[in-house]
Amino acid sequence: MTVCMAPCPVVFDLDGTLIDSAPDIHACVNAVLREHDFPLLSLQQVRSFIGGGVDILWQKIIRTLGLSPDLLRDLVAAFMARYHAATALTRLFPGVQDALGILADRGHPLGICTNKPLGPTQAILDHFGIRTLFAAIIGGDSLPEKKPDPAPLRAAFHALGADPAAPRGIYVGDSEFDASCAAAVPVPFLIYSRGYRQTPLENLHWRAQFDDFTALPALVETEALA
Repeated sequence: MTVCMAPCPVVFDLDGTLIDSAPDIHACVNAVLREHDFPLLSLQQVRSFIGGGVDILWQKIIRTLGLSPDLLRDLVAAFMARYHAATALTRLFPGVQDALGILADRGHPLGICTNKPLGPTQAILDHFGIRTLFAAIIGGDSLPEKKPDPAPLRAAFHALGADPAAPRGIYVGDSEFDASCAAAVPVPFLIYSRGYRQTPLENLHWRAQFDDFTALPALVETEALA
């Protein structure tokens, strides 16, 4: 049984959980591929590669297109030059802003733990005017480790005041990386089922699933009192 003394910290993944960033990532990827005269990828292909961070994204692109692995560093650098300012096509998922506001008003410390690099993470949070809601922001380059390693999530909970060795809190995400990370900490995992995961829900470990952010505050309260 997991008991969170109120207020219970809640940490969120970003891409595929709070934001639909795939269109911007797709546009940046294809801009780099076009610049190098490589074949372009569909939005669905790029969406399926999101979750493990920029290096893994490009490793999957390189394998898909049959390119030389030696190109990784240059392609990542060209991508990052565009990615830091890529906000025009990104949207918050419906209901996110209201759900975050409700949780914050109820006193829940909120954090971000994402494999997205910290710079683009801060830029997109600023773009939507929600950065100040989060007392802890851990990006994919904040630590040597990335999800599904538990270190970034432990760091986020620690920054919110939890015991780093045995944190009490809730993680909200959408993917296989998030599910594995939460299980490794361990903390309860709430999964947004309309995100970027590639694995059936029944094959992942989660405490509750939701497809509408209006349901999230009640799920958090239920879990906090469990």
